Amino acid sequence: MPERPEVPAAMVRRIAKTLGALPDCYEESAWVGVRWRVGPATVAHVFGGEDGLFRITFRAEPDEVMAFEHLGEPYFRSSWGQNVVGMLLDEGTDWTELAELLTDSYCLQAPVRLASQVERPG
Repeated sequence: MPERPEVPAAMVRRIAKTLGALPDCYEESAWVGVRWRVGPATVAHVFGGEDGLFRITFRAEPDEVMAFEHLGEPYFRSSWGQNVVGMLLDEGTDWTELAELLTDSYCLQAPVRLASQVERPG
């Protein structure tokens, strides 16, 4: 079985900049890659695949999951849960959009008292 590449530190730092700013969101090593949680709930998980590509998974509203699935690459539907979406990370990644998606994921996973503290555009 091919090995999974380690997620580049710069990529982890870029994601951590967004998620680390959210109330009680913390980073930890996962079975592969790095994940961020609020309480016991996973907000996002970044990892290298056996194909050498890097991916991040996060939570989305059910209607958004379907929309992302139909958009196709760089998005994909993850088999890790009904409301889990994935995104390929590469030189074309829109990091501003990803930050918004990660913030939305946090708000879905966090207790209401924490999610209500988050300023969201719109």
